[in-house]
This record gives sequence, structure tokens and C-alpha cells, in this order.
Amino acid sequence: MKFEQLDRRMRVYETAHDHCVLPHVHMVARIDGRSFSHLTRVAQRFDAPYDPRFRDLMVATLEHLMGCGFAVLYGYTQSDELSLLLRRDESLFGRKLRKLLSVLAGEASGAFSARLGAPAAFDCRISQLPTADDVVDYFRWRYEDAARNALNGHCYWLLRSQGLDEKAATTRLQGVSVADRNELLFQHGINFNDVPAWQKRGIGALWEEHPQEAVDPRSGATVATLRRRLVVRDDLPAGQGYDAFVRGLVDAQ
Repeated sequence: MKFEQLDRRMRVYETAHDHCVLPHVHMVARIDGRSFSHLTRVAQRFDAPYDPRFRDLMVATLEHLMGCGFAVLYGYTQSDELSLLLRRDESLFGRKLRKLLSVLAGEASGAFSARLGAPAAFDCRISQLPTADDVVDYFRWRYEDAARNALNGHCYWLLRSQGLDEKAATTRLQGVSVADRNELLFQHGINFNDVPAWQKRGIGALWEEHPQEAVDPRSGATVATLRRRLVVRDDLPAGQGYDAFVRGLVDAQ
């Protein structure tokens, strides 16, 4: 069998189940760390509940993903996950899911590992969202998850610092309301309202245009131009302000 014939025959098995995201559907990629509890607590021994060194690794990985060839409108990170809102008209790889998933997971794994100096892996999934409301709800969901993680994490590690083991601390918090968790922290000198915003709300990244002077090579005259710059936000708006912030990004594309 000639190579060309063999190539055509075998590629059928490789591509038979290719699925593509439909045109005009919003795509949000969520990229999660694999076994990061072990990596952060055992292998690397990051401080708990929040270590700025780990935060900076995640932000650097987010910045890499924003600039590695995908048309990303907005990036968001909290805990060990990253979310990317792609432009609605993104056509890279013909919108093939297997390519989007594998490349994004690989880019995140490589970028994080290079900065950490040790192997780390991410997986990826893509939400296909039909409306702008769904996009807002997606990011509200991850935003609310960040708040839950922050409150639970501070309570859990407070109990661990008091001598409770993993099982006892987890059991102690089962069924405890949000108000009572806040009160637990307050009784030990922690006002949850004063916890840094990046811990409670996550961190966002977006492209902004900024005016800049340049020289026209034809005339030598100084002209005004706009340059795109990636901006990292660790002070995301609270509550409904965040919904409006995300909707503005979706509507502006």
C-alpha cells in the first residue's frame, strides 16, 4: 500500500469523532490543575490557605495563555483553575474541540511547569454557551466559587492551626452556615471582609487599549496611536458590578 493510501486510511480513525463548536457560540475554556492538592501541600509545600508564590504562578500562566495565539477576551483565575473567554468568532483549528482542549492544556502545563521548575499538569474542558447571559452566569459561578473557597479555606486552616487533623477539621465545618463560619474567624481575630480581594474574588486579565505616541516612518512626524496592553486585575468589582463588568466585555467584541 502506498503511503498516501495508508495515510488517508489511518487518518479516518484519528478524526472520525472530531467535534467542532458551532459558529457564533461563545466558548469558555476552564483549565484545572491535576492533583494540585498534593503538589501544593506535599511536593512544593506552599503556605496555606493562600500563598502569594502560587498566586503569582497562576497569574503568569494566565498571562501566557492570553498571549499564546488564541483570541482571548478575558481570563480569570482562582484557586488552581483558569478560565478563558474566547472571542465569539474564534476560528483557530477550525473550532475542533480535541485541538482546543489538548493545546490549551499543554500550553498551561508547560508554562506553569517552566516557572515552577517541576512537572505540573492541567486538564481542560470547554463550555459552549449560546447567549451572553450564559457567559455572565459562568463567570459569576466561578466568582462565587472563589468566595466559598476563601471562606472555607480560612476556616479549615484556622482549625488545623489549633491542632485539629484533616478529618477533624473537615468534620467540624460540616453543616456550619456561612454566618457561623464568619463568626468563627472573627472570634479568632480574622474579619473576612478584610481578607484580600484576590482571595475572595479571584484575579482577572483583559486587553486594554492605551494611547501612545509613535513616529510615522514616511513623514517622520509624531502621531497618536493606540496600543493593546494586557492588564491584570486583582481588585475585581463586587456583586452585580462584576456581572456588569463581564457583560461589558462580551458586548464589546
